[in-house]
Amino acid sequence: MKNITLSADENLIEAARQRAAAEHTTLNERFRVWLEDYARREQQAAEAMRVIRELQGRIFTGGRTFTRDQMNER
Repeated sequence: MKNITLSADENLIEAARQRAAAEHTTLNERFRVWLEDYARREQQAAEAMRVIRELQGRIFTGGRTFTRDQMNER
């Protein structure tokens, strides 16, 4: 594992450390989780778009269109 150095406001770092401690983890661990998520977001978005394009070819509405409110009804 490689180390990196970051700069941030002293108070912000302390607040983040306290929150991590309250969550029974460390600031390092929380940052590793965030970094992994950040690095994979573009890949996840591309995969989601692939699934949407695939579904667009399979879902038929018989020509009916829907309003935004209708699509969001549960």
